[in-house]
Amino acid sequence: MLQSLASNSCVRLIQSHKSTWYFASLVLGYLLYLIFGAVVFSSVELPYEDLLRQELRAIKKQFLQENECLSEERLERFLKKALEASNYGVSILNNASANWNWDFTSALFFASTVLSTTGYGHTAPLSDGGKAFCIIYSVIGIPFTLLFLTAVVQRIMVFSTRRPIMYIHMHWGLSKPLVAIVHATLLAMVAVSCFFLIPAAIFSALEENWNFLESFYFCFISLSTIGLGDYVPGEAVNQKFRELYKVGITVYLILGLIVMLVVLETFCELQQLKQLRKMFYLKKEKPQDRLAILEHDHLSFTTVSKRATAHNEDKTHPFVSVSTLASPNDDPMIQ
Repeated sequence: MLQSLASNSCVRLIQSHKSTWYFASLVLGYLLYLIFGAVVFSSVELPYEDLLRQELRAIKKQFLQENECLSEERLERFLKKALEASNYGVSILNNASANWNWDFTSALFFASTVLSTTGYGHTAPLSDGGKAFCIIYSVIGIPFTLLFLTAVVQRIMVFSTRRPIMYIHMHWGLSKPLVAIVHATLLAMVAVSCFFLIPAAIFSALEENWNFLESFYFCFISLSTIGLGDYVPGEAVNQKFRELYKVGITVYLILGLIVMLVVLETFCELQQLKQLRKMFYLKKEKPQDRLAILEHDHLSFTTVSKRATAHNEDKTHPFVSVSTLASPNDDPMIQ
């Protein structure tokens, strides 16, 4: 008997806080996924890092042996300075000195990566004034970009998603959720083809040291606004039509980001995903519950008001007049 009561109480507790339990499982799942990614990245990349470190140590040792007049300390200072300059996008190599990082097209590309929060990190402001302007420019520009993208996506969604789904649903008589799923799948396939596969083939042809996988990797990292910066197009030595190439990449990033947002919004409007998201949200108060609360408050306020009015009347008229108790016609003694 006690066990059944305890089990029933536990079931009622879980059902009454179902969204909280779902949210806790979501947080736990996210943490486990984060740990899973760390374990995989560490196990895959750590051997390559160790191999690269050993290779660099061997090259450095061989260089010092061939140049005995150069001390290791002077070499360390030189390499440190070169690496600091490389972090700002400035290279000391002779074949890379022709590419400027802050001409107009490169600055336009940098501004687009800042406003889209991609931030490759291959180029950064050198001066204090440039760093201060970057902060102010980003504070104003990033919300402005979000407003711009939201407005553009809202207008595109009308013609790319809502009207086609409604047209097929009304004229062909198909189920609206089914049409929405098929439409979202086809839209995602078109987006992947036009903004991932085809650009990856183009980049692999234009960039000498990129294969198709590396080009596809760049497209995904860029349009998902991750922006690791390990692959940046247009930075090769003697790049042909570099200014036009940079402008084209800027346009590609902006259009690709808009298309990605349209695809994501299309999937978010699917009924199945809406129901899935509601599992983890706090439940809103129903209109009936709010009405009942308001009516209860109104009744309580009315009762209190009536009691207060009656109490005030008693204070105003503490004694009842004799004439109200008995009139001359009602008194038998007078009659």
